[in-house]
Amino acid sequence: MIKKILLLFVVLVSDVSFGQIVINELDCDTPSTDVLEFIELKSATPNFSLDGYVIVFFNAGSTSPYAGSLSYYAVDLDGLVTDGNGNVLLGNLQVSPSPSSIIPQAMIQNGPDAVAIYLGNADDFPLNTPATATNLVDALVYSTNTSTAANLMGILGETVSYNENVNGLKDSQSIQRKTDGTYEVKPPTPRANNDGSGIIYNGITTTYAPIAPLTEGQSMTVSFTTDANVSSDLNFSFTLSNGSFTASDYTGTTSVTIPTGTNTVSTVIQLLNDGVNDGDENLRITIGSVPAGYIVLRNNISVRVTDANYLTSSWGTPLNPTYGQIASTVPVGYYTSLEGLSGVALKQALQNIIANPAVVRAHNYGDIWEILKTADQNPLNNNQVWLMYTERAQTKIDYQSGNSIVGFWNREHIYCQSRGGFSDGTSSFADGINVWLPTGPNDILAGHADAHHIRAEDGQENSSRNERNYGVDYSGPAGNSGSWHGDVARAVFYMCVRYSGLNVVNGNPAQNPDGFIGNLTTLLTWNHSDPSDDFEMNRNNYIYTWQMNRNPFIDYPNLADYIWGTHAGEPWYSTLSTNEAADLKFLMYPNPANDNLTISGIRGGAVVEIYSCTGQKVLNEYFSDSIKLQLDLSSGVYFVKVTSDGKSTTQKLILR
Repeated sequence: MIKKILLLFVVLVSDVSFGQIVINELDCDTPSTDVLEFIELKSATPNFSLDGYVIVFFNAGSTSPYAGSLSYYAVDLDGLVTDGNGNVLLGNLQVSPSPSSIIPQAMIQNGPDAVAIYLGNADDFPLNTPATATNLVDALVYSTNTSTAANLMGILGETVSYNENVNGLKDSQSIQRKTDGTYEVKPPTPRANNDGSGIIYNGITTTYAPIAPLTEGQSMTVSFTTDANVSSDLNFSFTLSNGSFTASDYTGTTSVTIPTGTNTVSTVIQLLNDGVNDGDENLRITIGSVPAGYIVLRNNISVRVTDANYLTSSWGTPLNPTYGQIASTVPVGYYTSLEGLSGVALKQALQNIIANPAVVRAHNYGDIWEILKTADQNPLNNNQVWLMYTERAQTKIDYQSGNSIVGFWNREHIYCQSRGGFSDGTSSFADGINVWLPTGPNDILAGHADAHHIRAEDGQENSSRNERNYGVDYSGPAGNSGSWHGDVARAVFYMCVRYSGLNVVNGNPAQNPDGFIGNLTTLLTWNHSDPSDDFEMNRNNYIYTWQMNRNPFIDYPNLADYIWGTHAGEPWYSTLSTNEAADLKFLMYPNPANDNLTISGIRGGAVVEIYSCTGQKVLNEYFSDSIKLQLDLSSGVYFVKVTSDGKSTTQKLILR
């Protein structure tokens, strides 16, 4: 009985929480280019936190019930708090009085459409997510004509669609909630109770210049502006401290006064350069308490401060690779047992090395954050990581720590978790390099935290890749140059040897059954067209210090050909493998190129071959010392291979 009473209490509390927030007002159609759109929410109690809620806007799609109703915009409400009237306003920058959260101009569509509040995050509703009643808190179906979104009404459980143009005044009226829960259309009342009651607040908006990111040593001007002129001096203070960013990192006045009869004040903050490389930081502009009658809008503004004292490395990024600068730290004799083996015996001997239970160490998924911050460090700035698919750097402190993936980098499994069968196989608790678990070839769950196939990646691109197969289904974001192609190939090859039951196959295999990923032909091509570089070798060396095993396909890329490729079944010898890119030097310019390309710096005869990104040879020419090629090729990414005196190297070429 006690358990039943407790359960009933939890249900009642949950129902109260669901009913706390409703859509109070919507103005979807405003004059000219829709620069005054807004949506206002209302809570049953004042000063209510909207953490854990999200607003989602839906297109009506097909008029047939329950079909084609997809999201086009979602806004996280985390950090917003309703005012003393229970209201919070989201809208365009031009909306007056000022909103607490900004919605891009002309974003809210005129309908027939719908807007809904859910428990969740914007990440739960990526573009074109079907409308749902799951976790629904409140919804409004609307239009600016007599049309109705019957499908959305059915999905969201609404029986009425409201027409903002019912009075023929859509540009000057909005849809407003009445106390009985129905809606009426009348002149807008943003950030005020719809019935005219309540407190009329003077909102305080914070801005700063120049726009972030700022750098240590710069100054920034912080400005505070009220909706209306103040009737008496308005005094308040603000803070900038946030985590490692403290009062020792800046100078300037943080107590300000807006004088009587005015509505703005500014103060200059000087960011200090401490001369120490202690990483990028975020300051946070937070206004403290303000007098009655005022509310703070868009508080807790985060501003990136870039460390001016970052370090660089001698080797290049994957986008501009270097070769031969980073020496392998492979122990003497590490691969000796492979000499002369072929076929199944070669693959098994390789597994015996990299999955040796007496040597290899398994770590937790929580440790991967620390590993990636070093293994995937941007050679051009040690305070950043290099994001593989998107081919760009991002500050280390922007790692995903909450539910949102927007603007953050996270951990991408190259051999995706769902295909590998190791989803959530290890703990999210980081216990460091000196704590590890025993492992072996059949310990598939260790693949969940195997750093040899986990890379730093843009959160949204990670989500976009999902479990798609390389080449046949996924080739990266639009416009990428494929600087990661060889990296993913060698990571997949590693996983298919390290763990029993993992396979790389041709085609586009479905996710089930677990243990299959594609496309083998593409990956074998990528292994050659994007050769192992210094970035990968440095990564291999560092991960070895944690896991006590290496990715052999970085040390000897042609091993893949002897296991799956053109040399399968032939005996392998280490003398067959050389770091060709490190041995042959030549100049290739311009790059990017238009219709001609010059190759020079070769002594004697050489052969140049150009391959498309799909591996098709499109040019083959013999030359001596140097050559100027006239290119009649489509724009895109190509790979130029130059061979001379038995040595070869491949460089990426972009044709415009």
